[in-house]
Amino acid sequence: MTHLDLSGRTALVTGSTQGIGAAIAAGLARAGARVAVNGRSAASVAEAVDRLSAELDGPGSFVAAPGDVTTDEGVAAVRAVVPDVDVLVNNLGIFGAQPALEITDDEWRRYFEVNVLAAVRLIRAYLPGMTGRGWGRVLTIASDSAVVIPAEMIHYGMSKTALLAVSRGFAKEAAGTGVTVNSVIAGPTHTGGVEDFVYSLVDADLPWDEAQREFMRLHRPQSLLQRLIEPEEIANMVVYLASPLASATTGGALRVDGGYVDAILP
Repeated sequence: MTHLDLSGRTALVTGSTQGIGAAIAAGLARAGARVAVNGRSAASVAEAVDRLSAELDGPGSFVAAPGDVTTDEGVAAVRAVVPDVDVLVNNLGIFGAQPALEITDDEWRRYFEVNVLAAVRLIRAYLPGMTGRGWGRVLTIASDSAVVIPAEMIHYGMSKTALLAVSRGFAKEAAGTGVTVNSVIAGPTHTGGVEDFVYSLVDADLPWDEAQREFMRLHRPQSLLQRLIEPEEIANMVVYLASPLASATTGGALRVDGGYVDAILP
């Protein structure tokens, strides 16, 4: 048995039909976990489960857990599939560029509801079971934007800053129980959604490799990696934090940001 063995553990990854969430689901399953794949559409979740199962090169498995976790009804639908989990990964999030003075009250609320309250709702649902069993992992995917607020999407940055506080606070709630609560500060990552975002800010006629370099040069010049991060690189940190190896790491904000945040601590 390896220290990264999650056999017998059940994990839930929100927003896991594609991108970072799908990579995290795959990584946890490779370590042996039974992973609940989540998204709003039952069809997209079923498709993702089929795809991930076909690509799985580990001992774990996947189960479909569709539901809009920004609502109580959606959380109830997910909990009907996985009433208890050992590893909760709050990955669901929305982002988009918008001039600061044009962000409406409704948009501020939408970003808070989706990016922050969905995570709070799920922690509230699953943390008591973890503490009662004396073992669990709560992981929230934050962003470099939580620390370096982007001028083009301050509402997104605000929501990710709030997640750092949520994670730290619930780590205190779980103190001494055997449950750890951490956030992962992900840097600029290469996903389909990010490709659309990059092309919204640079010349849409550029080939992808050139567009990526131009985006990093103009909009993320402080990156030490000088490239977008691959989703699997974020997943590697999440799988480690979900493992017994990370038993003394809690209340933390761990960076997988390519050196983007120009600070020794977050």
